[in-house]
Amino acid sequence: MRDLIEGFGRKFDKLDLDTRTLLELTAEADLFTNVGTAELPYMNVGTCLLRSAAAVEQAFGGITTRLWDDPFEWTLPEKLSTHELILEYLDEVAETRRHGLGFLASDDDLKRELPAPEKLTSIFSLLLETAATADHYLGRAAAIYQLQSGKKIRRR
Repeated sequence: MRDLIEGFGRKFDKLDLDTRTLLELTAEADLFTNVGTAELPYMNVGTCLLRSAAAVEQAFGGITTRLWDDPFEWTLPEKLSTHELILEYLDEVAETRRHGLGFLASDDDLKRELPAPEKLTSIFSLLLETAATADHYLGRAAAIYQLQSGKKIRRR
């Protein structure tokens, strides 16, 4: 059975859809406009959206290849500065995620432990933590969007 794996798949699909929706709503000129101070990192929509996707990429890259590289370097605003470039990155993350979920044959695989990235962790725990981290950054992005635009967004 793959009930839990499919549940994770739905959660990550929803995160992806919400990320794309918020990206579409945000004017390109506002993507990396900070609403905070230098002491408060990630205070712009674009960076939060990228950190959300990067958490997913890192986890599924680790599951499939055991490489736990933080995608920070290739998700910098200097590299992904437009809607188009961010969408291309989101497509890559979605493909990595689909491949990673396909790598898991049954819910029993969620019990396996991986050296992720510093200590042994079950795949289940890793996916749960990744979903929470990605959701956290997406929530930050939504709050910043609301501060910038004055418009409330509804997350599904």
